Amino acid sequence: MKPNGVKMNKPFISLCPEITRANALTLMDWLEDEDVTRYLSDSRHVSRFIEQVIGRVQLPILTHLFNQGGRFFMAYDRHDEPVGFVRLVKKGPDCEMVLVIGDRENWGRKLGASAIREGMKLAFLDMRADKLIAKIHPDNARSLKAFLRSGFLLESETPAMHSLAMASERYLRLLRESPAPDTSAIYITEIDKARLKSLIQFEQSSDIFQLEHEIERAVVVDPRQVAEDVVTMNSKALLQVDDEEVEVSLVYPEDADDRAGKLSVYSDIGTAILGYKEGDAFNWRIPHRTCHIRIGKVLYQPEAAGDFHL
Repeated sequence: MKPNGVKMNKPFISLCPEITRANALTLMDWLEDEDVTRYLSDSRHVSRFIEQVIGRVQLPILTHLFNQGGRFFMAYDRHDEPVGFVRLVKKGPDCEMVLVIGDRENWGRKLGASAIREGMKLAFLDMRADKLIAKIHPDNARSLKAFLRSGFLLESETPAMHSLAMASERYLRLLRESPAPDTSAIYITEIDKARLKSLIQFEQSSDIFQLEHEIERAVVVDPRQVAEDVVTMNSKALLQVDDEEVEVSLVYPEDADDRAGKLSVYSDIGTAILGYKEGDAFNWRIPHRTCHIRIGKVLYQPEAAGDFHL
């Protein structure tokens, strides 16, 4: 029997900014497939650019070349296989998203919708866009459907292009009111949310948007009514991270001590476990790979113990 919240085969995408030479070769393969490039307006230009980069630049990492004029991300599935790419181009307060699932074998697996969610997270919480725009060919039914299901609204249309848009206010509202069907709900106390939001305002870390996303999507509860099996701030929990069992405490950054198992809420695993409950299992991207996390047991929770001062 599977534990609560386990949907380990659910669609999962992580967007990674590092572009390797191997990634560039994979991109070239995708862009040689007419079914992939049919609706991609600048596919010939992109193919030529990648070909020139590979031919002229003998470097293993090509990230800086792909980020000229925008931000480029490889999309990986839960097995850390590259399945597509996302490009985000900021134009004033607005941002435009180009999304391609490159391997035809992955079409129909709802990876596009997952990639759109990750792209929105970056556009609104990291790049601070006011509006995210997707320009899609009207015959590209699969892509139109994925963006509309993700909450985008049709803004304008011509025989050659449909322009869909999502405003930041709508994004934040949908994040709270209409959670993605393949994600588990998480819970945060009113006090923890207020403390964390005030901390985030002064944090410069490039990955803080992940924590902000989790706080924004969480169900907010009264500290005296939070279930005792939820990982709140200053909780101690037994985790299964891939094949390893670890005991950790989730703490504020100033109390962090990795050697003592005190994980900052800013850390990869710290951000990941906030708000989940016993039995929940999910995939989470940490540097260079995806890990599988299961909340085995909450050993101590301040609210359950009556320690509301923590």
